[in-house]
Amino acid sequence: MRALTAQDPVEVGGHRLLARLGAGGMGVVYLARTRAGRLVALKVIRAEHAADPRFRARFRREARLAAKVNSRWVVPVTDADPEAQAPWLATDFVPGPTLGEAVAGSGPLPVPAVLGLGGCIADALADVHAAGLVHRDVKPGNIVLGRDGPHLIDFGIVRDGGATALTAPDAIIGTPGYLSPEQTRAYGDDVGPASDLFSLGCVLLYAASGRPPFGGGDPATVLYRTVHEEPDLTGLDRLPTPARTAVTRCLAKEAADRPTAAELRAALRNVRDPRSALMDAAVEDDWLPPAVLRSVAAHSARALDPPPREGVPEADTPDAAGPRASRRRVLAIGASAAGVLAAGGIGAAALALRGGGGGGTELPVHTVGLQAVGREQERGARLAVAAHNARADAPFRLALRAVADASATASRRLAADPEVRVVLGPASTTAVTEAGRAYAAARMAMVLVSAPTPPRILELEDLVRYVCGTRVGDDDLAPALSLYLTQAAGARRTAVVEDRAGGSSASGITRMLRLVPPGTGTLTVHEVPADQADFGTAVRAALATRPDAVVLAGTSQARAAACARALAREGYTGPRAGIEPLMGRTFLDTAGDAAHGWVFAASHSEPQSMDTQAARTFTASYRDRYGDTPGRWSAEAYDAVGLVALALRQLRGPAADITPGQVADRLFRTPYDGLVKPLRFESATNTLDPTKGTFLYGVTGGRFRFLGRSDTVTRLFTA
Repeated sequence: MRALTAQDPVEVGGHRLLARLGAGGMGVVYLARTRAGRLVALKVIRAEHAADPRFRARFRREARLAAKVNSRWVVPVTDADPEAQAPWLATDFVPGPTLGEAVAGSGPLPVPAVLGLGGCIADALADVHAAGLVHRDVKPGNIVLGRDGPHLIDFGIVRDGGATALTAPDAIIGTPGYLSPEQTRAYGDDVGPASDLFSLGCVLLYAASGRPPFGGGDPATVLYRTVHEEPDLTGLDRLPTPARTAVTRCLAKEAADRPTAAELRAALRNVRDPRSALMDAAVEDDWLPPAVLRSVAAHSARALDPPPREGVPEADTPDAAGPRASRRRVLAIGASAAGVLAAGGIGAAALALRGGGGGGTELPVHTVGLQAVGREQERGARLAVAAHNARADAPFRLALRAVADASATASRRLAADPEVRVVLGPASTTAVTEAGRAYAAARMAMVLVSAPTPPRILELEDLVRYVCGTRVGDDDLAPALSLYLTQAAGARRTAVVEDRAGGSSASGITRMLRLVPPGTGTLTVHEVPADQADFGTAVRAALATRPDAVVLAGTSQARAAACARALAREGYTGPRAGIEPLMGRTFLDTAGDAAHGWVFAASHSEPQSMDTQAARTFTASYRDRYGDTPGRWSAEAYDAVGLVALALRQLRGPAADITPGQVADRLFRTPYDGLVKPLRFESATNTLDPTKGTFLYGVTGGRFRFLGRSDTVTRLFTA
């Protein structure tokens, strides 16, 4: 999502434009709001195509046919005007990453998510085919993962050369690797509903394995493999046998050998369990893995708080979340403050909104880029910048340059900006690796606040030097649990219930606990198969070891609730623990009373619950400026800017001579005691000490209560 430019219209067909979602050869896609307040994705066709009468005729037909589809899992066309000077078409806006983005950033989906995804998209295709249409471009990039389920989209509809995603009769259209064999021959009469089933089979194989079914490389080579070779079925062995058989049938070379969409839907529905009930009315809140759910939340936050139009000051743009300071007022710290941001926190000084900015404009300015971060991160960063700039003795001023676009192109643009010294973000794990490559090529540091550093980056020496992760990954939450159970519970015997539906994340937690068992004592592991919903057998086996504590290694909130209920049925009330992905309303609501007393390790803090003067001051300042309680990651972003400011202060010589590479090197060698946690990086790996960058929450009264930093909690939580 990018800010509107001065050349963009304010309104199109009664839709108020809010931001740019993307642009291509055929037109520009905008985030827009109807008069009734509904968010839509609105595509405006470029003038050179609109001037072609044949193009208008195709566009008119496509808009009419697309509007015929009525399906829960197909993003509907809400309005269109093929006769406008600049033809346009609007569809519902679904906040969330595409399947391609999610798998690229977080790896293959868990089995229940694959089953739910397949059932929903099969349902969508059944409706598309019932309308007499063929989609022809079912691929990971055309499936958006929303909190309520997956949605089949095509924001463009009209494609290059006049071909369309739905009905072009005589052209090869679609994406190599997901095209059916008959699509590669460009014979329109051959391409029917069965072609979409082949593509969906490829999509499900990709979702289960993380790899394109016919490999990558030159498109012509991929097309040849599609027609003449068998797909790589690695990954399908994770699925239950009936589902595996149905998906394999989709990949048959002959169209007649493939199931219909209705048959595939029925096959997947027959093997699903309650965790993949997306085809029914009740949709699980945690049908997706936690990392993808966080990406959904980030997309939602950006849609509710789009970037201001370029050339319009932020203070002149209404803030939906609450009051904002005027242009002439900034968040400042008095010169007599006991502590300063660049020295490791805001100390006991009162933050106040007052006139002035803490100095003249003669000081040099270092710009910090913000790429595709959430609203809370941006707010925390702005508070930190204002606090630094208010210091009377600041040797330089800080400025922010926010870019909502998470693409590699946007990363390269920021990296090439001579004023930018370092970048915070992106918040989406799907964008981290590509962004990291762009910044590493420019020798510029990328400071991650809410997205964990992907493990593969740690293996790439040319990238790891420039990726400064200030939060730990889910696997690294396990040492925090071990420390808590050692210090607070005195655990010597620990039983781990490993939920195999959690895939590599669950096994990673178990692996870390084996390395650092609580109390350096004994640890037993009791697995629950991915296709089994009953935790009773594993729980009874775990309790038979007479453990001092029980840890659940998993990622599904619904399945965590099943584990909690099983422990309660057996009468176990001792220490029970899990990690951040299990924290949510689904766990609380489904587990009920059995959730009481559980403890979770998390990577985010809650400054409003911290008993320090700095945290209280930050909370008061946040409320003063934004009219709300600090949101998740706002304090961590504040600390990230503080680390950058301190690193810049430690670099000697003229400010104009300081390079991004020098800043990157200094970041990892700068110990910083932040508002919520200390930032100390291991010299060998450039990673944080996980026991000092994590926090604990306990469940009491049907809610999560902040307990403190994991290395400071020494009393057992008894709720």
